[in-house]
Amino acid sequence: MALLNLGVVAHVDAGKTSLTERLLFEAGVVAEPGRVDAGTTRTDAMELERRRGITIRAAVTSFAIGDLTVNLLDTPGHPDFIAEVERSLAVLDAAVLVVSGVEGVQPQTVVIWRALRRIGVPTVLFLNKVDRSGADVGRVLAQARHRLGPHLVLLTEVTGEGRREARVRPLDWGTESVVEAVAEVDDGVLAGWLAGEPVRRGDVRRAVRRGVRRGTLTPVVCGSALTGTGIPQLCRVLVDVLPRAGRDGGPVAGTVFAVDRDEHGRRAWVRLWSGELRVRDRVSFGTGRPERITQVAVSEPGGVLVRPAARAGQIAALRGTSARIGQNVGAPPERRSHRFPPATVQALVEPVDPAQRTALFAGLAELADEDPLIDLRLDERAGEAVLSLHGEVQKEVLGALLADRYGVEARFSGTTVACIERVTGAGAARDRIAERGNPYLAGLGLRVDAAPVGHGIDFSPGIERGRLPAAFVAATEEGVHAGLRQGLSGWPVTDCRVTMTSSQYYPRQSKPHQKFDKSISSVAADFRNLAPVVVAAALRRAGTRVCQPVDRFELDLPGAAHAAVTSLLGRLGARVLDTATAGGYARLTGHLPSARVARLAAALPDLTGGEGILVTRFDHHAAVDAQRPPLQRRRGPDPADRKEWFRAVPR
Repeated sequence: MALLNLGVVAHVDAGKTSLTERLLFEAGVVAEPGRVDAGTTRTDAMELERRRGITIRAAVTSFAIGDLTVNLLDTPGHPDFIAEVERSLAVLDAAVLVVSGVEGVQPQTVVIWRALRRIGVPTVLFLNKVDRSGADVGRVLAQARHRLGPHLVLLTEVTGEGRREARVRPLDWGTESVVEAVAEVDDGVLAGWLAGEPVRRGDVRRAVRRGVRRGTLTPVVCGSALTGTGIPQLCRVLVDVLPRAGRDGGPVAGTVFAVDRDEHGRRAWVRLWSGELRVRDRVSFGTGRPERITQVAVSEPGGVLVRPAARAGQIAALRGTSARIGQNVGAPPERRSHRFPPATVQALVEPVDPAQRTALFAGLAELADEDPLIDLRLDERAGEAVLSLHGEVQKEVLGALLADRYGVEARFSGTTVACIERVTGAGAARDRIAERGNPYLAGLGLRVDAAPVGHGIDFSPGIERGRLPAAFVAATEEGVHAGLRQGLSGWPVTDCRVTMTSSQYYPRQSKPHQKFDKSISSVAADFRNLAPVVVAAALRRAGTRVCQPVDRFELDLPGAAHAAVTSLLGRLGARVLDTATAGGYARLTGHLPSARVARLAAALPDLTGGEGILVTRFDHHAAVDAQRPPLQRRRGPDPADRKEWFRAVPR
């Protein structure tokens, strides 16, 4: 049986989950379509999703259209969860991008469309809600051609749009408007069309199929997920136009795109590109050690069913592996990978009941395992947890998950923009055993040098490689990374090279006729605990600069609002890089400090009469132009204060 791994993506409230439910109903998987407002949808399995009426985690379900099995991924629509969408896109064969026929092309629609183009996912547009008052297919198509791409081919015709009795009928492949749209991107069809020769329907369909695969042509189908009109036409396009999953029987290759937990424990969701995975196979994900697969469950029209094996093209849930999102087994086909931007907001998380602190830490650790974009920093000494987040809705959802799943009421405080520190020069420091109050049986010299932007942290044992036991080198590296989590101003330090320049240690020894004696022998903890002190001293000599996150924005607005919006951008400290005008609209691109994006978004509706579309994405960190850079309250003992550190972190 042929397979198609299909994603359904959209701006929030465009009708994405409703379309998924309608497809399942038409295929006979469910007796009636679930409703988002009633909390009865099949793919919104989390209690929180049902209660809030939004999709938070990507969900997989399957149905059949004739001899084609479709594995359907229903993805979130809210901007705070764009990462959940994008990491699912890379494992798809194709996608349906849902656009509301009433609201039109919305900001998140543009963000998702660009992700689809970047990754190279063949896409169909579904213009939903044609039965709703205010629906205007012509207006939305014009928006889509302006904001998404000009080469759209409309494959349906709507009668009675804007009314409950709206109906959709398919356009024949030989219809003049279809042939004309296809001729714009296909030379074969163009030649026949210009010559006035009859263009065969089969040639047009094959040309559409080629254009979809190449990303040069996008089919458009209209309909209503609520009433079901247009759904048969959409299914026809899924079968006739979209590419199928490969069934390569070569070496096993797969990609982990989600991690979740059910009543039986942890599951890793994998898209298999080739080969097969069987129960009891020993598999290495990423660079990890081989692990034995204890259960394989495959998404099928009857549900996620336990099977002895999963084969190429299928989506499987595996147990027995600690694989994380983004890791691969084998060598999947190369696709443009996406580097997820860092979170730009951080907050302190505390339990309302102090007695639940341990449960809070355990719950946060599990949630961070399921979503690698949750940057969690636990300080067990201070009893604090700091989360880096992507928005207020994500924070609310995490709070609700902690309450629902773990029974922990949490509060978030101290929400700030997450800055970083970059090293500006070079500095070195050294500590020797039994000198200047050093209580550890370790001596250490470190040099810190600035590195190019984007380099990250690079640690080298330097000339101590081979002189110092490997366990002590590894412990030093751990201590260095721990020391760089809070720089001179309290922010994480990055873009630097740290090199070991000297070391001292006491070899493993014991007193006469006794076993190993830690009191006269160096251990790894000595180097792990001393490294933050030495790296803090080296940082003071090298110097750091606080840098704030900066977003790249693209702003579409009516030409009449250009002057007012430009003035606001200037007041917010934005830097406009380019301005283009066409068809009465202006498009501005530029950079804006992430902390001020919310103010721009809040002011846009009034300034643009509701027609402005703002798309932002983290772009880079830039130095804060201030004599007094923002400070982050230090959590835990300060390694720059030797006495405090040695007292708080004794040997």
